[in-house]
Amino acid sequence: MTIAFIFPGQGSQAVSMGKELADTFAEAKAVFDEVDEALGQKLSTLMWEGPENELTLTANAQPALMAVSLATMRVLEARGLDLAASVSYVAGHSLGEYSALAAAGSLDVSTAARLLRIRGDAMQNAVPVGQGGMAALLGLDFEDARKVAEEAAQGEVCQAANDNAPGQVVVSGHMAAVERAVEIAKARGAKRAMMLSVSAPFHCALMAPAADAMAEALAGADIIAPKVPLVANVLAAPITDPAEIRNRLVEQVTGTVRWRESMGWLTANGVTTFVEVGSGKVLSGMMKRIERSATAQPVNAPADIDALFELLNA
Repeated sequence: MTIAFIFPGQGSQAVSMGKELADTFAEAKAVFDEVDEALGQKLSTLMWEGPENELTLTANAQPALMAVSLATMRVLEARGLDLAASVSYVAGHSLGEYSALAAAGSLDVSTAARLLRIRGDAMQNAVPVGQGGMAALLGLDFEDARKVAEEAAQGEVCQAANDNAPGQVVVSGHMAAVERAVEIAKARGAKRAMMLSVSAPFHCALMAPAADAMAEALAGADIIAPKVPLVANVLAAPITDPAEIRNRLVEQVTGTVRWRESMGWLTANGVTTFVEVGSGKVLSGMMKRIERSATAQPVNAPADIDALFELLNA
């Protein structure tokens, strides 16, 4: 059994996420305390009590999701998991790359939290509210969705932002251009095409100011080689060199999240089992669409910890 640990991105957040872990395991509680201290904010209280609209804010959701993933990792490690011995690769969806790198020892938790706060603020502030948007195009393959975005641009920005799974592509850019993409996609036979309720147009050229902010922040961050390779969003291929990790994290802000290809690379290279470490089960659902024969197991609650060790010891 060849295993990859995968880490969720924005959209997987939910009020109360991580609370059961913190109440059950001191190792998990310590991670939430560390993130609170790094940010100078009781983010854990917001995570466990809400309100949901504040938790959903990009600057809060990004470090919060990382905190749940790393709290889960610390519990697994306390139970005897040796990442380097048990897991062949890590990958993370968008902000999940920071969680993956922290899990693999490339970043410490406090650094990851601070970088994600900077990233969340910078992405939110890159485009005035209402000027950008994102839409899901369902039922078109990636190349067709990319052509729809290209046709819809008409001098504005409209790009394929997330290639999540077969027939599940998200486009991002100027609001009017993305609205045009929805109509073009429907005319091209998309099963569904709909605007998404997001606060900014992520993973497109409009995020260039945020990429500049992250280049500056990452230049000063202590990054070491991960214990296992990271399959990078923008490459859909593994990397381990700290300098390249920095560069790819910057590129990722404006680049396409190549998740379908990343998971395809992993399955083509022998990975049969995907463990989704952190809030929700969005990535496990995507994996069913990408590779039906793969095992995808979410781990984010005490009962999941036991189930994972049963799987690992099978």
